Amino acid sequence: MAETLRPLIEPAAWPEAELSPMRKSQSAALRATRRDHRAPRHLRLVSRAPLLDVDQTVALRRPTAPLHCLRPQLIRNTAARFVAGFAGDVHYAVKCNPEPSVLRALVDGGVTHFDVASLAEIALVRRHAPAARMAFMHPVKPREAIAEAYGRFGVRDFSLDSQAELAKILQETGQAHDLGLHIRIALPKGTALYDLSGKFGADADAAVALLRAARPVAQRLGVCFHVGSQCMDPTAYGAALARAAAIVRVAGVTLDVLDVGGGFPVSYPDLTPPPLSDYFAAIEAGVAAMDLPVRPRLWCEPGRALVAAGTSVVVKVLARRGNELFINDGVYGSLSDAGVPGFRFPARLVRPHEASSAAAEPFVLFGPTCDSADRMAGPFLIAGDVSEGDWIEIGQLGAYGVALATAFNGFDGREQAEVSDAPLLATPGHGTV
Repeated sequence: MAETLRPLIEPAAWPEAELSPMRKSQSAALRATRRDHRAPRHLRLVSRAPLLDVDQTVALRRPTAPLHCLRPQLIRNTAARFVAGFAGDVHYAVKCNPEPSVLRALVDGGVTHFDVASLAEIALVRRHAPAARMAFMHPVKPREAIAEAYGRFGVRDFSLDSQAELAKILQETGQAHDLGLHIRIALPKGTALYDLSGKFGADADAAVALLRAARPVAQRLGVCFHVGSQCMDPTAYGAALARAAAIVRVAGVTLDVLDVGGGFPVSYPDLTPPPLSDYFAAIEAGVAAMDLPVRPRLWCEPGRALVAAGTSVVVKVLARRGNELFINDGVYGSLSDAGVPGFRFPARLVRPHEASSAAAEPFVLFGPTCDSADRMAGPFLIAGDVSEGDWIEIGQLGAYGVALATAFNGFDGREQAEVSDAPLLATPGHGTV
């Protein structure tokens, strides 16, 4: 059986004489590998070696670019727990982290359904999970994307929140008779950390009309909603389900699918959500309270909950100014959520072969770009003797880290490694490695 491959940056321009014997061996192996046409141009593929921990990896690599440390076993275990606990189909929200290695770990954990929002995501999933089922859950889609998703990739499920979108889907699929049509209903602004109520969703009257119009042409008729990202209150799902029940009751239609969306949270230094089982229980209670004549198939669309803890990023300290640290990643890279959204992330000093005994202190971080907005207030609690040349590991960046990274100012290089560590911060009910 061919060895599994993983991406790795080749150490750039290291004089051979300055490399340790281990690094000479690694460098030779890297030069012997081929470039994969599907990998980003700055990544090179090498065969998998036994997993090291983060400290060992940093000691070996001494990375000069941000090092993304993927925990495949953690992602597999998290996915397996979620799939086992949720009473329906778990659709991974690909937008959260589209890395192929992440997708493969999720599939290994039992995820067989994917929530996609573009043709690029559809092609990515089909390439790395050929047997997966996909649902095109963006409520406003280009015509050509609908046609290609249906005709080329075999996608049959589509969300919508308007009569115009319904007409578009029917036209571009040739009035197909095997469609799953899922009406996105609007929810009032809730208490989730990221409010998602302002852009998509049909109001009650429009949703009733859409359900009635879609029922005769849908093989599967569904209702979907989203309570917002990083929802800390399980009862939000019950309230949304009650709203959906009222709409379905007025529409007088039989529902085949009930999609409760995403929003399942993870821990951050200042946020500890209730156990995952509380969310599943609230959803089950909400579905039971709907008192539908036939129980529909239950769907959900988690992203953050499945992958956030599965990746940390090791950054290098470029300079220190009091309790301000300048690092080689920032809000235009993997730390977008640490900027204006104000997320706090767990962090620790990584200093190979030299442990620090200094107490943790609060630090503000600045990214590598020339933009003054490239600032992360944190605070990030890091050993007080951190200095230029040290590395810092920042956790919980598997969600919306690499997915939101840009090439602004030319800072788009990164390395990737698979590691054996537990997460920097555990979430109740998720478990560890």
